[in-house]
Amino acid sequence: MACDIFSRLEKCVSVPFFRCAVQTPSLALNAFTALIMWENGLYSSLLDYGFFCFNLMVDEVKKTWEEALEHCRETHTNLTSLNSETERLLALSEIQHDRITKRVWIGLRFLGDRWLWVNGDPLVYEAWPEGDQEHQCPLRKRCGALTKEGHWENWDCEEKLHFICY
Repeated sequence: MACDIFSRLEKCVSVPFFRCAVQTPSLALNAFTALIMWENGLYSSLLDYGFFCFNLMVDEVKKTWEEALEHCRETHTNLTSLNSETERLLALSEIQHDRITKRVWIGLRFLGDRWLWVNGDPLVYEAWPEGDQEHQCPLRKRCGALTKEGHWENWDCEEKLHFICY
């Protein structure tokens, strides 16, 4: 998908079953609407579409998981949760630079007897590597990271990694 005309407004990423939606002021309605680029390359801006905003920021200062959580909550919203394949692919596209660590912190934490998102989202989607059992009852590696290969890993919370805020 090409989003050249939006390059000054938003970064567009092509993922399966996802349209590039950009929030722009609607001059006629004095409100916000979504511009959508269809597969045929045409744009629709006159109709009112519901859409979600998923704005990820990769921080290139290495921090422990707790430091990353605190930083995200102070400067953005939180460490990101990845609630779908689409969200995972969007996050994955943001960390493919050489300067980014092999894995990055996400808002996944093992507390009590289960993994959970620190923002309270339910854990309905999972991306652990196939056959991985280590995450089921971690003794030390109780924080979640997204790898450049696209899967989740449980990792030592004291390790300093880059991280993704939203």
